[in-house]
Amino acid sequence: MKLGKRKCKNCGEEFQKERPLQSVCCFNCAAELLLTKQKKDNAAAWKLKKARLKESLKTLGEYKKDLQIIFNKYIRLRDAKEPCISCQNKTLKKVNAGHYKSVGAHPELRYSELNVHLQCEYCNTHLHGNLIEYRKGLINRIGLKETELLEGHHEPKNYTKQDILDLMKVYKLKIKQIENNI
Repeated sequence: MKLGKRKCKNCGEEFQKERPLQSVCCFNCAAELLLTKQKKDNAAAWKLKKARLKESLKTLGEYKKDLQIIFNKYIRLRDAKEPCISCQNKTLKKVNAGHYKSVGAHPELRYSELNVHLQCEYCNTHLHGNLIEYRKGLINRIGLKETELLEGHHEPKNYTKQDILDLMKVYKLKIKQIENNI
């Protein structure tokens, strides 16, 4: 049985096959190809190990930052068709997830959906939240009773790593549902 010619997977030279599954021209090319494959496998294994190690070394604060990014994305998607809660501008170029009660002063409301709404960059950043107008918009959106509850006393929340991971799953699912228009 005569076998055809083929290009060597290692050096690219054309050679006459001696075996049906032969993919390299000589022993040296086979050894080089194997070393290259092992290096790639080792690099992939190291990349995976490094990612796991990096994840295991994350602090609670880093998990909170990651959750905040996911939560803010959800708020921006949830309120995408709404105007800025403060200035009612509907033609927004850059939007933020603006907190009515700030994260620094009220960390227990950091991930409260009632406390966070779509806000234009100008109101959120340059007007420091534009809180008087934010409150008016909040009353229109969620009602006076809910706004007053938001302004009342709240028990501190001591999030654990597992609490944060659970919230991440919840908000990733909500994001997926909005993106898929479910």
